[in-house]
Amino acid sequence: MNKQKGLYLLLGLLLTSVVCAQEIRVYDVADFGMKANSSKNISATWQSLLKKINAEYEEGDSIVIRFHPGTYHFHEKGAAIRVYYISNHDQDNPKKVGLPLEGMKHLTLDGGGASFVFHGRMLPISLVHSENCVLKNFSIDFANPHIAQVEIVKNDQEQGITFRPAPWVKYRIAKDSVFEAYGDGWTVRHSWGIPFEKDTRRIVYNAGDRGCNTKGASLTSDGCVLAPNWKDSKLVPGTIFVMRGWGRPTPGIFLSHNLNTRLENIQVHYAEGMGLLAQVCENVTLEKFRVCLKGEEDPRYFTTQADATHFSGCKGKIISCNGLYEGMMDNAINVHGTYLKVIDRKDEYTLVGRYMHDQSWGFEWGRTGDEVQFIRSTTMELIGTKNKITAITPYDKDCIEGAREFLISFEKPVEACIDEKGSFGIENLTWSPEVLFSGNLIRNNRARGALFSTPRETIVENNTFDHTSGTAILLCGDCNGWFETGACRNVQIRNNHFINALTSMYQFTNAVISIYPEIPELEKQQAYFHGGKEGGIVIENNVFDTFDAPILYVKSVDGLVFRNNTIKTNTEYPPFHFNRNRFWLEKVNRVSISE
Repeated sequence: MNKQKGLYLLLGLLLTSVVCAQEIRVYDVADFGMKANSSKNISATWQSLLKKINAEYEEGDSIVIRFHPGTYHFHEKGAAIRVYYISNHDQDNPKKVGLPLEGMKHLTLDGGGASFVFHGRMLPISLVHSENCVLKNFSIDFANPHIAQVEIVKNDQEQGITFRPAPWVKYRIAKDSVFEAYGDGWTVRHSWGIPFEKDTRRIVYNAGDRGCNTKGASLTSDGCVLAPNWKDSKLVPGTIFVMRGWGRPTPGIFLSHNLNTRLENIQVHYAEGMGLLAQVCENVTLEKFRVCLKGEEDPRYFTTQADATHFSGCKGKIISCNGLYEGMMDNAINVHGTYLKVIDRKDEYTLVGRYMHDQSWGFEWGRTGDEVQFIRSTTMELIGTKNKITAITPYDKDCIEGAREFLISFEKPVEACIDEKGSFGIENLTWSPEVLFSGNLIRNNRARGALFSTPRETIVENNTFDHTSGTAILLCGDCNGWFETGACRNVQIRNNHFINALTSMYQFTNAVISIYPEIPELEKQQAYFHGGKEGGIVIENNVFDTFDAPILYVKSVDGLVFRNNTIKTNTEYPPFHFNRNRFWLEKVNRVSISE
């Protein structure tokens, strides 16, 4: 009996010691010299804190890093230097990273209402190869954005456009008489941009993307800039014009190879690429994530250079709820995988596949055991049956990082017709997520509201799409240009409010909701791309407030229901769209439009 009691006591002590070892380690940045509202560059200090955390961490610990309300400045000097290949961004390396978080488990970064301000050309935050992490309660901004905002002061069809740069824009007239903006370590010559209405902050009606030729520019006596070769009748005096370059170096937040990530109450006010880019992640939740202006008094009209949020090659569940997305230069959300193009057939079990788009390569595409399927690019038809990867290795490099080509072996023989002589893509079905996009407000942005290309369940509900400029919702699929997979099989679009989409024309802008896969030879297609079952795509109980005709465009779909929707017509703008049909259907089967 005493021996048994002793054994229980020993087991209890062992369990207690394990519990004690699994600590919650709290790090207050103020204790390490990072004070709020100081102009001090804390990049190097932050790196020192991370070294301490890594040295003290023990398996099973939870880590909490706490900031305080106020502003913290991060400069390139002292920042971490990393090589990251980031989907849908420029693959220029190395990158200078403000807050790199790598190999973390059970980490909570709590900004406590802090504002993180970055200088130069930086990747603000990276979270990679991590599990069960939470980022919350902070904002991201740049002291000097790479977009140059100007106001049109005078527009003379003979003398050109006179404009006044916003007070925060650092600019000069170069020796070759071109207007250019500059900052710490960067210079941008803007070749195009977007005009906004000064009072409403909406993109100017029927404007779209506009060139801004500043060759021959000169300063005027009242501090403005005269650009004699910039002539555009759309840009009336008082228009706010945001000048853009073509660069897309980094997102505001980069997630890669993570499991169970949550981002909560975060605002991204500016990033030179996406607001958030997640790749090869499983289960990502955004709650009150915002890519937004700094309130009604913010003098800026723009946020990010590209999408607000973007998910490439992820799996599990993507949940994005109660967010605000405004002023960005592309979608609020884009979810897709990436087709590899078949460039060589080694034998009946082995192919070489290649990342094709210049902004999407260098990162992991697939793993042993992943399920795949093959597609003919010209007709976007599936070829053969599903298969599984038995081996995958980089083909043009020694490691996955930076690779563009992969040697892939499959469980079953690959159909004989699939080789480099044709045009075929490989789609990874395992790395495709379910999506819930709910309770979000998307407004005053360029190009599109939301884009989904995943075969798994996608629910888009209770959102407001307010003046998205282009299409509000796009279901795409493209194995020819962007190479973004894939077919949508199970989509619910319900209880959303669409307010005056389609005020400008962009790619895929055929209706408020466009189901628009890129199919070069549609006339040769025998099977359908999207859908595949009765009611695979359901659009119901939505309200469409529109000044123009097109509501729904559908191409290559089998199984769509459009029911119980309300269409209201207003006179805010004159109709101009080339599509005069409420419903435009091309190559469809089992489509029902009612009530």
